[in-house]
Amino acid sequence: MIEIIPAINLIDGKCVRLSQENYESQKTYDEDPVEVAKAFEANGIRRLHVVDLDGAASHHVVNYRTLDKIAKSTSLIIDFGGGIKSDEDMLIAFDNGAQMATVGSIAVKNPTLFEKWFHQYGPEKIILGADTKEGNIAINGWKEESTISLNDFLKEYVAKGIYKVLCTDISRDGTLEGPDLTLYQDIVKNYPEMHLIASGGISSVDDIYRLEEANVPAVVFGKALYEGRIKLKDLIPFI
Repeated sequence: MIEIIPAINLIDGKCVRLSQENYESQKTYDEDPVEVAKAFEANGIRRLHVVDLDGAASHHVVNYRTLDKIAKSTSLIIDFGGGIKSDEDMLIAFDNGAQMATVGSIAVKNPTLFEKWFHQYGPEKIILGADTKEGNIAINGWKEESTISLNDFLKEYVAKGIYKVLCTDISRDGTLEGPDLTLYQDIVKNYPEMHLIASGGISSVDDIYRLEEANVPAVVFGKALYEGRIKLKDLIPFI
């Protein structure tokens, strides 16, 4: 069964959503992120993806206090990303309740440091962030595009032992247009050993079923929940 992972994106300690990670498109939801996380847990959710959007833009972890509050208020298994650029940032994430860290930009810009973290913390705790746009990897909160193809990026790190990968299709993220099934089907086919976490465009429970049918192991989604297109009760079959 596909693993469902709701997302909480943070700006100024508040729960927000962006469209295609355009900071000008920010929509702030009234809910306290801690209360959102508690509601997820009360409805049987076990995993949570927390993104520090301030951190992604500032190149260092910013919203660690909110991460700490969520971790102390719930028993959710939290993976945290956004702004992890140094040993200190990684320690801050883990010291404030993250059980896993999602790292993308450093894997591109400083692979030596990324590999150090991978060996230091182990494959269970490090998730490779593979944010893709038009077939290439994007970094630094999606503000910068690299010349590295998604396939080359995945091939390199899978060969080094990475197996948890969060792949976000930037063109679909926050659009509620549905996921790019072909993209994820190709990844599953080419890297059957990978624990792929699909992200971007989820608009309904039907999208989750389609990803499950494509043998995608896990899915991250947020906006569809906050916009009411997916109700927490709709997720019961996956719990």
